[in-house]
Amino acid sequence: MNWNVLVTASPLMDPVGARAHAHLIDAGFQLVRPARWGPLSATTLQPLLAGMDAVYASVDQYTAAVLASPEAAQLKVISRWGVGFDSIDIPAATREGIVVAYTPGLLNEAVADYAMSLLFAVARRVHEGHQTLRTGAWKPTWGHDIGGKTLGLVGCGRIGQAVARRASGFGMELIAFDPTPHPEASALGVRFVSLEELLARADFVSLHAALTPETRGLIGEAQLRQMKPSAYLINTSRGAMIDEPALVRALREGWIAGAALDAFITEPLPADHPFVDVPNILITPHQASFGFDTGARVSDAAAQALLDLRAGHRPQWVVNPAVFESPALRVTLSS
Repeated sequence: MNWNVLVTASPLMDPVGARAHAHLIDAGFQLVRPARWGPLSATTLQPLLAGMDAVYASVDQYTAAVLASPEAAQLKVISRWGVGFDSIDIPAATREGIVVAYTPGLLNEAVADYAMSLLFAVARRVHEGHQTLRTGAWKPTWGHDIGGKTLGLVGCGRIGQAVARRASGFGMELIAFDPTPHPEASALGVRFVSLEELLARADFVSLHAALTPETRGLIGEAQLRQMKPSAYLINTSRGAMIDEPALVRALREGWIAGAALDAFITEPLPADHPFVDVPNILITPHQASFGFDTGARVSDAAAQALLDLRAGHRPQWVVNPAVFESPALRVTLSS
């Protein structure tokens, strides 16, 4: 049986996804590419789901209304390229019998590499030196030292711990805030503290928590004012963890030394967003996971979930395993 697959995650069509793309085509899947890549809004996404059995998904807005719509009546699985699923209404997907697959653990090292890259670049003003030379000027810029400084990790799960391993090699003191302290992080030399203590003590605050109702807007004006004037904020997690207008004020008024951001509330970032010309900021287009080797592995895993489910098997990584016990499940399992 052939399945129609809406592809909103561009890596499947990039060189990193060539192997996964070939596997799906060889297996008879019909891949449908929208006019533009995701993330897609609910309004844009809903009509595109008509006749689709699956989505090879970006961080699109799968609201309860979208999932219950007539256009989504044939949809059996949303396979996320990546680990985040906060843009999907999981209870609604489960009610509708739609499997939500994802690829946990595969992005840890690439995102940790990138978080450290942003930390180094913004602290030592690498991006500013690059831009200055491109204008034909020669103007070295003073930055802040990194070795021996304090790194505060907001969220210390798999990715936070991967960052901690890297930072320990630079002699950084490691502190973290996490509602569920992980013993394995303590073994890396991480000391768990309150968010207030972390913000007050850290020279670098790096966000690695999942986006939940509790973490949405976690870093607002009050928290930014608790940070040192010499401190930096790094975000490779979700943009909505930060109150963006408050951060704009913090950067313009010098509450903190700078910020490096790879995630934003609205993506793609609007061309007229204040972040585009605010001082002391380094911004990149949500590419922390975009390492070639990692991209190939994640592409394969997201594709394998589709291959497995069509064959009647449970995918390896499923966000809502309760869906398999539901009479609304839209696939028939053979095992």
